[in-house]
Amino acid sequence: MVTAARGRPRSFDRDAALDKAIRLFWRRGYEATSVRDLTEELGIGAPSLYSAFGDKQQLFTEALRVYDEKYGGFIDRALADEPTAKGAAARVFAEAPERYTRRDLPTGCLIVSGDAGTTSTEIIEHLRRMRDSKVDAFAAKIRADITAGRLPADIDPRALGRYTMSALTGLAQAARDGVTRAELDQVAEIALRAWP
Repeated sequence: MVTAARGRPRSFDRDAALDKAIRLFWRRGYEATSVRDLTEELGIGAPSLYSAFGDKQQLFTEALRVYDEKYGGFIDRALADEPTAKGAAARVFAEAPERYTRRDLPTGCLIVSGDAGTTSTEIIEHLRRMRDSKVDAFAAKIRADITAGRLPADIDPRALGRYTMSALTGLAQAARDGVTRAELDQVAEIALRAWP
């Protein structure tokens, strides 16, 4: 019996393949996703996978970047669009429950859970930097509001930024655990009340 070789199809759509990889990593995380899982999901052979994306770590790094632009990004948009830090926090807490429980997409957040179980220091550090950059962005907006007199001077901007991102991380993990959007909405409302 002759089997067809699994190379890269002539009509290979790199963006569509990357999106499939993003969703697979999102469901399973970096460590639990093997190269074999990726080739099966993308419908290509390992040599084609390496040719198109590099190794698994390079693919994951690209997947994170595109995920943050395509499926995440709501935190960055809120910080850019809203005139105040509290307005940005209110917006992300209002949007997060829907985003973490979207139909036809994995639950939760790839940036929150993508490094679960891995021992790769490069992956752990990369995701830690991505998460810390969101804390830094919130802290900068909070600091600007303190300077403008919109928030009390005794607030620690970094601590409040960290609190906000920790609450969002909790919402993302709860979504992965199967918590309903309605309950996540209630938790998000409580989280916002802690803001000064």
